[in-house]
Amino acid sequence: MRGGETNGQIPLLDLRRFDAGAEQRAAFLAELRAAARDVGFFYVAGHGMDGQLQRDLMQVARRFFSLPDRDKLAIEMVNSPHFRGYNRVAAELTRGRRDWREQIDFGAERPAPPRGTSPAWARLRGPNQWPAALPELRGIIERWQDSAMQVLVRILRAFALALECPADAFQPLYDGDPHFMTKLIRYPGRTAGNDAGDDAQGVGAHKDSELLTLLLQDEHEGLEVETPQGWVGVPPRAGTYVVNIGELLELASDGYLRATMHRVVTPPAGESRLSAAFFLGARLDAVVPLLPLPPALAAQARGPERDPHNPLFHEVGMNYLKGRLRSHPDVAARHHADLLGHEKA
Repeated sequence: MRGGETNGQIPLLDLRRFDAGAEQRAAFLAELRAAARDVGFFYVAGHGMDGQLQRDLMQVARRFFSLPDRDKLAIEMVNSPHFRGYNRVAAELTRGRRDWREQIDFGAERPAPPRGTSPAWARLRGPNQWPAALPELRGIIERWQDSAMQVLVRILRAFALALECPADAFQPLYDGDPHFMTKLIRYPGRTAGNDAGDDAQGVGAHKDSELLTLLLQDEHEGLEVETPQGWVGVPPRAGTYVVNIGELLELASDGYLRATMHRVVTPPAGESRLSAAFFLGARLDAVVPLLPLPPALAAQARGPERDPHNPLFHEVGMNYLKGRLRSHPDVAARHHADLLGHEKA
């Protein structure tokens, strides 16, 4: 599979070319740099992830969402001060509007820090909630997280080289104790007249806050990316994942790499869409550096986008905490009332 192919305006890159000799690597890095700067999204093939593990992941996700409500609600996110667990349809907000999806979030399995002696962002650390009714889910999720991490770390090294920086330029941001999150998401079909917001909003337009996102889609369309020409679909493509740039890479590259607005449109009535996303973030105690780009690239850096409704902080923990408090007001009210009105916003 050659690099530079496109599906509409979304490039297709083959990660095997990164290790295929100097000429192939140079061409791959040029295409990666262009994809990240011009679109911020691309398909990745040649990723090396086990096909059976991908099938197991989607199958166990379907089994989870088919569980009775009582089993899913037993691990509802509102019970977790660490923003882990299940959200029923329309429980999460994007830019203040309800998303028509149900989902379950898993993060890095860590002990919860003591309150009072830790910074506020440390509350994001803690254990996951795992469904007692589906014990096999945990092992599949953890194996898939490990595989997804390996792929995205390779891509981060490629990005560093594409920016003419050392291959390990991003490593201090995640090495040793990365903050990451996995979401299993089901978008149920919807007819006009349902309440809870915009009928078309599976998830509202937003940017991802991490370094990179790796997305596995089922056979249904719905993901869209904003481009200068308008919204462009990112349909499923067999054998590939979708990768997109997060806001931390935008900050680190002074806007040379751009996090892109994207959304998911609700499926029609009678259908549903399933996806699995892995979000690779940075250490919560990290501060995002400004990479020393070579003059030719620095001259093209546009600076991070300034959004008064979503300010970006170089302090990683503050960025994540801000986003979670806004997206999950029920968790914020129950567990973090002392932070409300005081977080930077």
